[in-house]
Amino acid sequence: MNGNAALATAISAFAGCAAATPVLRRLALRWELTDRPGGHKSHRRPTPYLGGIAIMLATVVPPLAFAGPAATRIAGILVGAVAMALLGLIDDVAPLPPPTRLAVQGLAAGVAVMSGIVAPVTGSRLDIVITLLWIVVATNSFNLLDNMDGALGGVTVVGAALLSAAAFISGQPATGLMLAALSPAALGFLLYNWAPARIFMGDAGSLFIGFTLASSAALVVTGTGAGTGTAVAGLLLPTFVATVDTAIVLLSRRRAGRPLLQGGSDHLSHRLHRLGLGKRLTALALAALAGAAGLLHIATTLGWVAPAAAAAGAGAVACVMVVLAQRVRVYPTIRPKTSIRVRR
Repeated sequence: MNGNAALATAISAFAGCAAATPVLRRLALRWELTDRPGGHKSHRRPTPYLGGIAIMLATVVPPLAFAGPAATRIAGILVGAVAMALLGLIDDVAPLPPPTRLAVQGLAAGVAVMSGIVAPVTGSRLDIVITLLWIVVATNSFNLLDNMDGALGGVTVVGAALLSAAAFISGQPATGLMLAALSPAALGFLLYNWAPARIFMGDAGSLFIGFTLASSAALVVTGTGAGTGTAVAGLLLPTFVATVDTAIVLLSRRRAGRPLLQGGSDHLSHRLHRLGLGKRLTALALAALAGAAGLLHIATTLGWVAPAAAAAGAGAVACVMVVLAQRVRVYPTIRPKTSIRVRR
């Protein structure tokens, strides 16, 4: 597979998603598939869903045309990713209970693992369980990251492009081609999701993106004979922004005594917004962070940086970010009630 094939794939994915998104937007408005304002949500008017379906359609077609040794694993990713998109679409229309979502996600991750995707973290059969759990956790992390106009779209454009480069460098052209479709597809969607957003990708899009990126990251290190450091770096760096965001949210909600699975305005994007960044600058900042992590991943793939050092450094940066983020107040201050003294 040459560069012309990747370029043609990227152009077709961008054009396809850019053309399909406004069509699906009109259908969503006609069918009243909209996200209505209220609660922790910041948008002020009903915004249509279905943008994620456009991303999915523009991503899945090119890789299926590739026939090679990795075809089975690519098919495993795409089958699971499409299942995630359908799960998300159902959840957008009628919210599903968390156990149902997790069960379907586990089955989809199982399909990817059974197709041969196993990250060599320990070098034992335990890696099957680790890979499956990581795909589920990372998928939900990307789902949580879709909380502000352009945030997940920008991270996907940059992160998928750099992971695609790492896949090509690693000699996995099929994986690179799939990601070379996902990145421009997200860019085509971003034309309509950039603040102020005219359409949302919904759970259909965020779950599809999360599953595709998490599974692809695991596939890039599968069968390489790499050690633990390479495997950890290969899993962490392509999903860095989503992982850090989830850690920030879990820690802050645990400290505040808030439900872990309930939505809220306590994500990394909301904290950057509280510090004075507009929605567009916040999306760009998250994309830049994804770019830094992706470039570090490429450096480890090329052998310029030791994978263990990259993983340790990224972990240290993540811990610092999680701790510092707690200093940005996102929850309202609850003042204790004072008793009223009555003079006699």
